Amino acid sequence: MSSPVPDAIPQNDMTGLRVLVTGAGGFIGSHLCEMLVRAGATVRALIHYSSHGGIGNLAFLDPEVLCQIEIVSGNIEDAESLRSIVQGCSVVFHLAALIGIPYSYYAPRSYLRTNIEGTFNLLEVARQTGLVRLVFTSSSEVYGSAQRVPIDECHPLQGQSPYSASKIAAEKLTESYVCSFGLPAVTVRPFNTYGPRQSARAVIPSIILQALHSPEIRLGNLSTTRDLTYVTDTCAGLIQAGVTPGIDGLVCNLGVGKRIAIGNLAELILERMNVVKPIVVSPERLRPEASEVLDLESDNRLARERLGWIPQTSLSEGIDRVISFLRTQPALANANHYAV
Repeated sequence: MSSPVPDAIPQNDMTGLRVLVTGAGGFIGSHLCEMLVRAGATVRALIHYSSHGGIGNLAFLDPEVLCQIEIVSGNIEDAESLRSIVQGCSVVFHLAALIGIPYSYYAPRSYLRTNIEGTFNLLEVARQTGLVRLVFTSSSEVYGSAQRVPIDECHPLQGQSPYSASKIAAEKLTESYVCSFGLPAVTVRPFNTYGPRQSARAVIPSIILQALHSPEIRLGNLSTTRDLTYVTDTCAGLIQAGVTPGIDGLVCNLGVGKRIAIGNLAELILERMNVVKPIVVSPERLRPEASEVLDLESDNRLARERLGWIPQTSLSEGIDRVISFLRTQPALANANHYAV
């Protein structure tokens, strides 16, 4: 029998709180599950079904943590199965999504189905099951190229890729359920999150793996800037969005508030690794010109004021942790080639 859903969540106390994390086998999702268990929550983890029976990045968790997580295989595109998965949970952290921007140029319909229709399915179930809070994880990509920096939450939304358009649509669906049905939902917009377990196609692990295993560092546009947030800081913001009272309908950024050009980022990583290799532009890694997001820098004042969220990890410290992690992953030695 499922436990009853409480009427309110005590702030900063997750002991006994039953939560669901969708996309739990992913990069951020696995770290979030780990942090939630350590904070005392009872965690149900929805992972994408695979006939291979793998659990994704949850496999990296300490066995003592992993054994406390209820792992459920499924698909948010399957509306019928979601009701039983959500049942009994007080808070849902919705991270399940297709996230690769380059792949969204090749398969845009799949982003519609997963990111938009999947979110719709979850919203429909959520409004009927008495959740205390749904946290929708969006992306800083919804802003497109910055018209002003730092970017606050009132910045115009621009669908410069099928991926970003799908996230904008899912955000607006969530907003509509807050306004139309009183759904207690919050939307967070993480800026570029990085850390151990991230896909090898992401920029920081890509640079590190090329530094370890390739004669040169091949990247896309070197002048674009990104606001890089370490994964545990992003997860801390998500948790605060899940437990802070009185913020239903809030949309807020999760970003450090500093930007760095990709070329300079590569130089910093090579310096931290004590490696000297040429950095070159690879045409296959360039986005279509009008789709490229040139500058991202977060204005995080709202998250600081409403969530009490302050990022803790410096870029150099975070990069060192990723370097250490990737040095222990020999299976990734052949993952330094470009993957869409």
